[in-house]
Amino acid sequence: MQQLYCDRCERFLADRLVEGNCPTPGCNYDCARGDQCDKCGKLLNPTELLEPKCKVCRDTPCIRDTNHLFIELPKLKDKLEEYISATSASGGWSHNAIQITNSWLREGLKPRCITRDLKWGVPVPHENFKDKVFYVWFDAPIGYVSITACYTAEWEKWWKNPENVELYQFMGKDNVPFHTVMFPSTLIGTGESWTMMKTISVTEYLNYESGKFSKSKGVGVFGNDVKDTNIPVEVWRYYLLANRPEGSDTKFEWADLRDKLKGELVGNLGNFINRVLKFIAKGPGEGYESAIPVGRCVDSHPPTKDFGCKVGKLVQEYVDAMEKVKLREALSKAMEISSAGNKYLEDPPYYKLYKTDEPTCALALKTSAGVVYLLACLLEPFMPSFSVKVLTQLNWKCISLSDDLVERAKRPWEILPTSHKIGIPSPLFKKMEDEDVKFYTDKFAGSQSDRKDRKLKAEVAATKKGGKSSKKEKLEKSAKTNTKHINLEDRK
Repeated sequence: MQQLYCDRCERFLADRLVEGNCPTPGCNYDCARGDQCDKCGKLLNPTELLEPKCKVCRDTPCIRDTNHLFIELPKLKDKLEEYISATSASGGWSHNAIQITNSWLREGLKPRCITRDLKWGVPVPHENFKDKVFYVWFDAPIGYVSITACYTAEWEKWWKNPENVELYQFMGKDNVPFHTVMFPSTLIGTGESWTMMKTISVTEYLNYESGKFSKSKGVGVFGNDVKDTNIPVEVWRYYLLANRPEGSDTKFEWADLRDKLKGELVGNLGNFINRVLKFIAKGPGEGYESAIPVGRCVDSHPPTKDFGCKVGKLVQEYVDAMEKVKLREALSKAMEISSAGNKYLEDPPYYKLYKTDEPTCALALKTSAGVVYLLACLLEPFMPSFSVKVLTQLNWKCISLSDDLVERAKRPWEILPTSHKIGIPSPLFKKMEDEDVKFYTDKFAGSQSDRKDRKLKAEVAATKKGGKSSKKEKLEKSAKTNTKHINLEDRK
């Protein structure tokens, strides 16, 4: 085959070291990589790029002949299409995964090169190709199997047991063809009985403020940045999952993070849990001395029975969404339960019932406490540290997502036993202020190299003025202090 070679760098260029204009009609993206265009999603060969440039020295590479190994995708076409047709339906593949895969098939399968002229990578175990390594997207999925083999000698119980094992995979849309076409073809081509992927959950792009996240350019907020903020881990997890780009591109915005924290976590979820547990914890004449109350018979109180039916319905919808790997929808259903709980407590207000109809108030609080535990269970896959805090305040045992979850949810007044003593209630979330939004927007603006320059200038300025700390610097110091506490708590 022919491959791009940089005379100045004196080497064949890896796919990631060459970029140019995408050759796909109508695309015109000028930063397409040697193996793929991030804009239109088309898989490419480096020599197809228009006006290619070496990303290291920016010279125009030349084309040289070189020998490589290929996987004969056309010979696997019939079996591959049979697998895709059957599994995409039975496995409930996400819409974008099906679209991307079918688009690739419509273009026609061609032999795909699986080796590269590089110094780093997995060496090819063949005498005539010992100076080459495997192409990463041929080799990396095989790593899923080898990782399991490193863990246990019984790895075939997972990877060669298609009758009893279901394989789920999660990824961004730019990696779809490697997992729905390339890797399945590799497994099919061996003629052996492998556990093939059943369900694939594919996300679109999460953009940052008014632009795009870019790891290579350092644009956006990444894990190393997150741990340097004073924002609790459960807030990050909630926001990113509530904003998960399952059907279309979504956007990370600091102002939106503030709004969702205030309205959904503080105003809805945190408010429901805190008002229930705080009222139960009140002393004689005001509450129930931290004990789950007895309450009246539920059969004589239709509003509570109706509330139980609504909670059961929402839990069933939550389970259905989770089974279909619609995580954003499942999270939304859990939050709807919290909203319904707040409405239930206000119709009529529980604190007024305590004075006028105590048995009904007790039933409402017992029912609501059961819903609090239910929310800890449902939200544990999304915010495990949050669920630990709720369980501590409930003074209750571990999470239970049992097979009878939906039926139990229909009778939330039966979930926690009468007279059970709860722990000490405290607020679960704290609002983010406007000045915090401005602080983080400024702090994480531009690229990481820009941030380093700003930090250096700030340190120089601080030295010149005699070491006096500005309000911004105090916020940064506070963020780092709070981070240590949050990380330790999350590890527990």
